[in-house]
Amino acid sequence: MTDQADLLAQFSNALAARAEAAKGAVVAIRLAHERHITGLVWRSGIVVASEQSLPRQDEFELVAPGGAIVTAGIAGRDPSTNIAILKPAEPIASPAIAVAEARTGAIALAIGADGTGGASARLGLVNLAGGEWHSSRGGLIDRRIVLDVRLARREEGGSVFDAAGGCLGMSTFGPRGQVIVIPSTTLERVVPQLARDGRIARGWLGIGLQAVAVPDALRDTADQSSGLMVMSVVENGPAAQAGIVAGDIILSVDGTSAHRFRKIARHFGADSIGRKAELRLIRSGAVMTVQTTIAERHAA
Repeated sequence: MTDQADLLAQFSNALAARAEAAKGAVVAIRLAHERHITGLVWRSGIVVASEQSLPRQDEFELVAPGGAIVTAGIAGRDPSTNIAILKPAEPIASPAIAVAEARTGAIALAIGADGTGGASARLGLVNLAGGEWHSSRGGLIDRRIVLDVRLARREEGGSVFDAAGGCLGMSTFGPRGQVIVIPSTTLERVVPQLARDGRIARGWLGIGLQAVAVPDALRDTADQSSGLMVMSVVENGPAAQAGIVAGDIILSVDGTSAHRFRKIARHFGADSIGRKAELRLIRSGAVMTVQTTIAERHAA
């Protein structure tokens, strides 16, 4: 019994040590009404945050490790990968962060900022460590990492570590309230681009889409049961110039079935800009093919 107690104490002490060491990796980003979310001190002069939870303003107050108040300006945002970066007016020491790979069933320690310069910690497991995926906005996320852990809103955007102290990435909320991780490999790829350009270039057709069922009479011809209906067309956008109109039902893009937007999102990365795209669609009861040129989506 004593040996078991000793092992449990060692495990507890090891977790507490990991949490203590991780304090320097997070800051509190102050919001309105005395609320905050967490930011991850990623590299020297760069704080990473969850883009979806960061208000649309240019400047924020950060509570740095230890409690110092530092102002920071927005340096870039990318809704498609849910990554925003802030540049503090005064340097915040960046801890040495070793990138780690997620493994299903492994322990995960999610660190959040407590709002006063300290940190909170959540213990759970990596529920899923899958392959790359595209968000609903078309951003490429290098791995699908889902955590079996509860997370408070104020803790979103913090660092997630494995048992060895390696950083899996940044915590955030996914569909249906799942706690997911934006992997360190995605941060390494996206953050330098945001720091340089303030945004990530994405391909764009200039249309609003809604998933719909293909009419029964056309399912055999279309060879699929659903598609994406064009709900709106941006004037002088790529789709408008190709003659696409509201009411068209897009069946595929370059041969990829358009059951849902995520199925075709990979066709609209930065390397797609200027490329021709072939759209198979239904119009007025007939299946036809239209070719258009993908343009760069303008900053919002």
